[in-house]
Amino acid sequence: MSRLWCVYSDEYFVDMGDHVFPVAKYRLVHARLREEGTVPEEAVAAPQPATEEQLRRAHTARYLSELRRLAEPGWGYVTGDTPISPDILAKAILGAGGTILTCELALQRGVGLHLSGGFHHAGPDSGEGFCYVNDAAVAIRELQARGRANGRLAIGRAAVVDLDVHQGNGTARIFAGDDTVFTFSMHEEWNYPPVKPPSDWDIGLPSGCEDDTYLAHLERALPEVLSRGRPGLVVYLAGADPYERDQLGGLALTLEGLRERDALVLGACRERGVPVAILLAGGYAEDTADTVEIHVQTAREARRCLDATRAAAPVA
Repeated sequence: MSRLWCVYSDEYFVDMGDHVFPVAKYRLVHARLREEGTVPEEAVAAPQPATEEQLRRAHTARYLSELRRLAEPGWGYVTGDTPISPDILAKAILGAGGTILTCELALQRGVGLHLSGGFHHAGPDSGEGFCYVNDAAVAIRELQARGRANGRLAIGRAAVVDLDVHQGNGTARIFAGDDTVFTFSMHEEWNYPPVKPPSDWDIGLPSGCEDDTYLAHLERALPEVLSRGRPGLVVYLAGADPYERDQLGGLALTLEGLRERDALVLGACRERGVPVAILLAGGYAEDTADTVEIHVQTAREARRCLDATRAAAPVA
């Protein structure tokens, strides 16, 4: 079987106070993947924090300075639902570095998995919705900024396939007017954020949308996303929050529907030979064990994708 590499740090577990975001999921997913052997410990890569230069490729210097100012007293708020502290900010910056590393692993191996990431509500000059740094945008901009000299991994074009239940408003703003990054978001239309700046392609679904309808939309959309975007890398936000029992979502996907969603995305990328970096994004199930299971089955599908790629490779 092929080895799936993932990016993880115990430092992702930070105190967010009495908050709906289940930070415990990071450790729980990591432990499950190790226990079942989907990701052996030797295939877990430790991230380094994104540098100031890397952060500024997606965010303004003024906004980054404001984040540090708000965090400095020890506890503050970016918005009413988005607390900030030195530890929370450090985790966000470390996570951005983790997504850069995940994209590098994807380019090297075909698939990379980040056990965090997907903070798509952070815009160039603002944070909201539990998001401080748009790690996907930081990573894409970093890989685009690199030259190919000295063997450094780099890309020209990328696509963001955002299947969190919420529209990726920050990502849409960062890449607005940039034809080198194709942004696709399929989400619940009448959910957060209240204002949805346009992605290159948005599919807003009705509340209560179930597996069959969701998967039919996605199956039709993916070939066009990959054709129009012509990406050298897909960054896939595999949010767990389209789940039928999510506290912050109103879609009605089952566990099996979410597994089929992952298989569709990964299969479409594999068929076209496009590397994919997977970010776990949101997930707020009534029972955190359900969120963990959704993320774990995403990792299992990534492992299956790698196995299928290896099986199809010609024998030298």
